[in-house]
Amino acid sequence: MKSILKKIAFIFLAILGFNSCSDFDEINENPNAFTSDEVSAKFFMTELQIQLYAPNRYPYWRAQLIHADRYAGHFTFGFNGSWWTDALGYDYNSGYTDAAYDWMSGYLGKLSGFINFVKEGGDLQNDKFYAIGLIMKGLYYQMYVDTFGMAPYTEAFDPDNITPKYDELSTIYQGTIADLDEAMAIIGDAEVSGEGVELLTNNDLFFGGDMQKWKKLANTLKLRMALRAQGANGATFAEGAIAEALAAPLLTASDENALMEKDPDISQWANAAYGDVWWNFGTGSNWNVGKTLIDYLRNNNDPRLTYYAKPIDGGDVVLTQDAEGDSRNLFSKHSAFILQQLDDAGVTYSSTSGTKTVDGVTIDTVGISIAAGDYYVGQPTRLNGFIYSQVKEQLFSRPADIVINPKNQGKEIFPEVVMTAAEGNFLQAEAIIKGLASGDAQSLYQEGIRQAMAMWDVPEGDISTFLGTEDMAQLNGSVDENLEKIAIQRWIVSYTDGFEAWAIVRDTGYPTELSEGVSDFDIYAAGTTLNGAYPQRMRYGNGAYNTNGDNTNAALQQQGPDVQGTKLWWAK
Repeated sequence: MKSILKKIAFIFLAILGFNSCSDFDEINENPNAFTSDEVSAKFFMTELQIQLYAPNRYPYWRAQLIHADRYAGHFTFGFNGSWWTDALGYDYNSGYTDAAYDWMSGYLGKLSGFINFVKEGGDLQNDKFYAIGLIMKGLYYQMYVDTFGMAPYTEAFDPDNITPKYDELSTIYQGTIADLDEAMAIIGDAEVSGEGVELLTNNDLFFGGDMQKWKKLANTLKLRMALRAQGANGATFAEGAIAEALAAPLLTASDENALMEKDPDISQWANAAYGDVWWNFGTGSNWNVGKTLIDYLRNNNDPRLTYYAKPIDGGDVVLTQDAEGDSRNLFSKHSAFILQQLDDAGVTYSSTSGTKTVDGVTIDTVGISIAAGDYYVGQPTRLNGFIYSQVKEQLFSRPADIVINPKNQGKEIFPEVVMTAAEGNFLQAEAIIKGLASGDAQSLYQEGIRQAMAMWDVPEGDISTFLGTEDMAQLNGSVDENLEKIAIQRWIVSYTDGFEAWAIVRDTGYPTELSEGVSDFDIYAAGTTLNGAYPQRMRYGNGAYNTNGDNTNAALQQQGPDVQGTKLWWAK
């Protein structure tokens, strides 16, 4: 067994680490190294999936958590005790941006290596693995370009071209949909990837080798991208792609969620989880759940509230005026703002104003005593340094344990979200409401909610009660109002998938609490070059300029300035 594992590890390094087929040919010069019945591209599938959705802690912290999850409004920094205010990310930071860009752009080499080896004529040729490679390519490019904008695509897989041109998003979207069509055609009616060593099972963290589920994933991604492109300038392909996708099977059932299970024992340097950040650095690295998310769950009696977040610690809290600085004169405004968050959340509390003298300086205080009870209070997004002192951690909800549980303690960790059955239903409802298809949007919308809640193990009785009693569960308004509800539900089900949740806000304009940005800079962070506007993209990393500067600058001439406020092709 150990010798086989060594061979697998060696082949893995060869495929993902080498840059040309000649390297692989050199390995083949030793005929005794391994035999054909021991070698398959399936042994590299796991790493291909992990590196896109849960890479090592370094990029996971800087890309997913510092940027995507917080732009999405799901998580917030900036409580008194956090290392950062919630301006981080809105205020550009080159180091954190580079980490995110280097990880995402660097994935292309791994993906290219896999596809080149499994394609027709490749050293590990397998048409089903090639189809999976094309689907992974689609998942990658949708995330990549929805984050940064224009990127190398048409020339990116040419190993002899080290400075590929950047392509417009319309080209990448249309090309990706064509790739997905090719993948689905290859899979056809096949249920498995092959026989013997070519049979993909446990190495596939998404579906255990079920090729029909891979096919449905491809079609659901096609529908997502086509709906996002629809209405954008030059997206003439979109409505045809939407019609094609709706005519074929999609991810819609509870056993079809594309969720990547977390390994509770593997090193944080091989497969990261939120708990790797939460538990390794003390309170300073922690975060709270965003106000917009908590408000939508709490105010609509959504049973996912207790599965997504914890009630506040509460108890007795004292807000204390700063002795000096700009924030001193804002104490009354800041303390009133904090109390308003409690009022909005229905928290029962008492407050007492007072003063004290410190080193001859009179300091105002506001004491808060929270009554017993379970209260869920989200922390407002992008709070700045002026209000930092008053944002007490015990007044706001933290993520539920299943989101942040540590490894190596036998505790369940919520899986990484790739694509949900809920989204397959919501996308169909959206197409119908937009007049792009016919069908029962209400039934599809409710089924999407059902699947979204079931994914978090919400009891069926609670789901039925929500569907039967809450207005949020009914598409009973105007076209715009119904589209808003669908967008909100897509955004809620994307909890812990910040990249997609952030894209939904930019694409649909919902929730408006996020998309409309901020204007009160006594409380909120304006953001570098944003002036309070919602971030539309991340800036390219320095690596883009250092390795492909001419083409990067040429892309900016088409796309617009390399700043966070530059809207992408499909953005609302």
